Amino acid sequence: MHAHRILNIPAQHHTLQQKLSRELGISVILAQLLINRGIKDARAADDFLNAGLSQILDPFAFSDMHKAIGLIKAAVKNKDRIMVFGDYDVDGITSVVLIKSALKRMKAEASCHLPHRIREGYGLSKNILQLARDSNARLLITADCGTSSHEQIKELRKHDIEVIVTDHHEPAAAIPCASAILNPKIQDSGYGYRDLAGVGVAYKLCQALTGEGLAEDLDLVCLGTIADVAPLTGENRVFVKEGLPRLSRTRRPGIKAMIEASGIKGKKMTATFVSYILGPRINASGRMDTADTALRLLLSDSKEEADELARTVEMYNRQRQKIENKIMEEAQGLVDKEINFKEHKIIVIAKEGWHEGVLGIVASKLADRLYRPTILISVAEGLCKGSGRSIKTFHLFAALLECREFLSSFGGHAHAAGLVISKENIADFKNKINSLAKEKLQLEDLLPSLDIDMEVALDDLNEKIIAELQALEPFGAGNPEPLFYTRNLKLKGEPQVLSRETLKFWVTDARATYPAIGFGMGYFREGLINSGNFDLVYYPRIDNWQGAESVILEVKDIFFR
Repeated sequence: MHAHRILNIPAQHHTLQQKLSRELGISVILAQLLINRGIKDARAADDFLNAGLSQILDPFAFSDMHKAIGLIKAAVKNKDRIMVFGDYDVDGITSVVLIKSALKRMKAEASCHLPHRIREGYGLSKNILQLARDSNARLLITADCGTSSHEQIKELRKHDIEVIVTDHHEPAAAIPCASAILNPKIQDSGYGYRDLAGVGVAYKLCQALTGEGLAEDLDLVCLGTIADVAPLTGENRVFVKEGLPRLSRTRRPGIKAMIEASGIKGKKMTATFVSYILGPRINASGRMDTADTALRLLLSDSKEEADELARTVEMYNRQRQKIENKIMEEAQGLVDKEINFKEHKIIVIAKEGWHEGVLGIVASKLADRLYRPTILISVAEGLCKGSGRSIKTFHLFAALLECREFLSSFGGHAHAAGLVISKENIADFKNKINSLAKEKLQLEDLLPSLDIDMEVALDDLNEKIIAELQALEPFGAGNPEPLFYTRNLKLKGEPQVLSRETLKFWVTDARATYPAIGFGMGYFREGLINSGNFDLVYYPRIDNWQGAESVILEVKDIFFR
């Protein structure tokens, strides 16, 4: 697979580079990186580089916000009970914590419900009316769900229960008949930025409710936004840029305990730590058992309780890793046995007994490994549950819409989706989605590609320029680390393989020489020693090893000539 990686290198806009460089006092390299990210004028560039709290949008831009606030204030005044109904992932849990905390400050009578992933599934379940009645709720607020729950919302309204939907999922066809709906992706939302995560929408509701900026809550907003892989552009960029430092110094005992238990205490908080360390731990409780453990952890006021819950979450996370590795092995075995890559552009595999809680993670790893949209289905008598992850060029939710005759239910986004299907429909569904893919996907769509920002010579780089790149952080979805491409380099000295297959070596183009590091790339050592010249794809960064600052090239790929 490796040799066929396609490099996408955008054309350079020299005039625009010069203009931005002059107007903003930045290097032409940084100017080109901004252009690649769709930023073409000085004002937008300034907003991006200096993103801060002043750019946060008015929550009342949502056309239904006044209505939503009116309903909540009336419920508080009448001492009506309010139920906050969330989703069991990080985005949903952080949304519930925000809304519950804002209601608590208003002295509202509020209870929370997170559905059980396996017993109830995503969104408002069939028993929602019963749940609302059991807790005597007169008002239901959804968090990170509700956009596709037409029937359930109709039923609740019929029984005089008001419903406020806060969500960010794509609407299928009709918009639910909720009392108020806050979702930046629906047509008449009125909101100026459509890519908020669920927690971003919940935050807007809380801002409107309290009449305050709530900057100290950005620790939670940043957690949910990164974990949900929302693009780090526009307002999300502000949430994450301002939220990461607040996450490090959070006052919430639950987050503190988790940071300590996972071994990242005292380290500079980054989007990577949220994606790979904190997010998966919060998610693990809902994957393995009930998400209530993670909810209690984030809501906890006491250090003792938080420490104990953080330990439980650590245990769930280890359990999750074990089950995930086993399913990964079985899934790869099925792919080898059943999938004909010429015929199947979309991988659909199903097996009995797969734990539904980790299907999405495994689908995601397989999609990365095989570079094809991948759907895993856990087979059971009656209804089977599936989870899918896609590649850049294939809109998974749109494809499921076209296959809906075979599905009992489904929901999601362009890149991730969940579905429920009966056993006897799996084969037909697999054929239908693959015949759609035949029309929509070309061969080059199925080759992994690297988006390069710029081709440069090593001596175009220096510490000043590389330090300047830090203004583009935080990196993540929608704002990846900048990648550079340099041709015709030579090895200097002997490459070393350190622990965990980390490759360390020096490269030179005769004018400049830099150290390079490739994580998990030990297998390139022989090739480097035997090659005359090679091309490098890398992200240059400042390395603060043992307090001394120096430039290092973080290698993403090597091409031998």
